[in-house]
Amino acid sequence: MGGLLGLSRSIDRMNELIGRGVSWLILIAIFISAGNATVRKVLNTSSNAWLELQWYLFGAAFLFAAAYTLKQNEHIRIDIVYGLFSRRVQHWIDLFGHLVFLMPFVLLMLYYLGPYVERSWRTGEVSTNAGGLTIWPAKSLLLIGFFLLALQGLSEIIKKIAVMRGIIPDPAPFISAHEAAEREGELLAGDAKLSDTRPGEVRK
Repeated sequence: MGGLLGLSRSIDRMNELIGRGVSWLILIAIFISAGNATVRKVLNTSSNAWLELQWYLFGAAFLFAAAYTLKQNEHIRIDIVYGLFSRRVQHWIDLFGHLVFLMPFVLLMLYYLGPYVERSWRTGEVSTNAGGLTIWPAKSLLLIGFFLLALQGLSEIIKKIAVMRGIIPDPAPFISAHEAAEREGELLAGDAKLSDTRPGEVRK
């Protein structure tokens, strides 16, 4: 199990670096969008290449951050049902979901995306829009994104089994929406009390 946990830690580190790094692509896409809109309004000209570049950047950020989002346990889940069960049952639900739903889906996507991307790359596929970009780099993003997600799915399965066997602590303890709201309320109340303290006054 030690070797598998080492593999899991390596996958986690890689996807965390990638996930944090691609967040900058959103900012770049915003600048390109703003610049393109300004040029279109001021100079009455534009380019499909710049429009498609925005889509590519947003798509890259979404696809490459999917694995990081899974690592952070932030994908959408029906917490109102999930939170009714004990933590042990929740672990079984997570493991079942990873094995039965997540991994078959991403592996199926990789199976079909391989020849899909290879065909696009081999033919040098380009956009059907006038002045558009080449298509195969964008399609390659799909393949890479699902590959990273498959790796993170494997990492989550390894960690989940290790947690259930008591080998490692739970890396992502479940906090219900109600508990999160209570904690946020307590923090806000604490901040409000501190702000009400007069200069030089000692709090009891």
